[in-house]
Amino acid sequence: MSSRTDLEKAQIFCRENPNNGLCDNVPGFYEYRLHLAPNAAFLGIFGASLVGHVLILIGTRRGVAFNVALILGLICEVLGYLGRILSWHNPWDENGFMIQICCLTIGPAFMAAGCYLCLRSIVSAFGPQNSRLPPEYYTRIFIPCDVVSLVLQAVGGAMAATAAHKHDSAHLGSNIMIAGLAFQVATMLAFITASSDFALRTYRRYRAQGASALSQDPALVRMRSTLRFKLFLGALTLASVLILWRSAFRVAELSEGWTGPIMADQAMFVGFEGVLIVVAVLALNVFHPGICARELFEVGGGLTGCWCIRRKKGAATDDAKSLRDGESKPVPSDESVYASA
Repeated sequence: MSSRTDLEKAQIFCRENPNNGLCDNVPGFYEYRLHLAPNAAFLGIFGASLVGHVLILIGTRRGVAFNVALILGLICEVLGYLGRILSWHNPWDENGFMIQICCLTIGPAFMAAGCYLCLRSIVSAFGPQNSRLPPEYYTRIFIPCDVVSLVLQAVGGAMAATAAHKHDSAHLGSNIMIAGLAFQVATMLAFITASSDFALRTYRRYRAQGASALSQDPALVRMRSTLRFKLFLGALTLASVLILWRSAFRVAELSEGWTGPIMADQAMFVGFEGVLIVVAVLALNVFHPGICARELFEVGGGLTGCWCIRRKKGAATDDAKSLRDGESKPVPSDESVYASA
């Protein structure tokens, strides 16, 4: 009888009898003994954040696409930490392990999509003439990239979890997950670069031309001067950087393999997976665009144009709709600049 067969039998016994003292030294699916407190805390925080986003969506009916993206991401986080709590109770049961691998891997990809969706409206708020691209192009570029990274992470996570269940090599699944996470890192870096470029161009044109460089719509002029809008911009920047940081950590973690030193360090997981995403989602809860930048979102709307849907010229009949189309009525040159967009 091989040692591997002996180990499998021991793990099967421990899965059925997780509280038996004989299982204390039998390895499970993790390289450490899970602590309940941080996982329970994350479950509670993400659950509260999820409820908060649902209530804001119901109460404001603004920023539908943003809310949907964040809600999907938070559902993944809640399920993921439920899986880790199941694993705390029984680290030899693959169900909790598979749930947390798949859900915690893809959750931040949905949150990244929420960040990408905001840039389009921010460009409209300051004036599309300051951007290298028409506002709608930002979602047409970054959302498909996010979908690709999400699919790669989900497929890789499922393959790795299945391999672990069969005690086979998870090398292929891990590589696919790494590819998805690396693509997410590249996409987020491109997003931050595009956002920074727009901010710099806007600042330079404002210094050269004054207020005429910005959209002169009265509602947007008032909004840009408010503290709430500035705090929203800060929260979005913070969330984007933290999601990027977390994704880079996961790339480094998986690159060392499932038994590597980073994977075996529970404190690093808590800090770079849990804490970073908690701060990101709470920042977007407190400074939610549906509240802090409500002028940019039509009541009951928010999905039009986000999924590469093209609107016809002249379809907008009010300022909110025209702003979402990347047009600003006080700046006549916008229409000529983007007529071919």
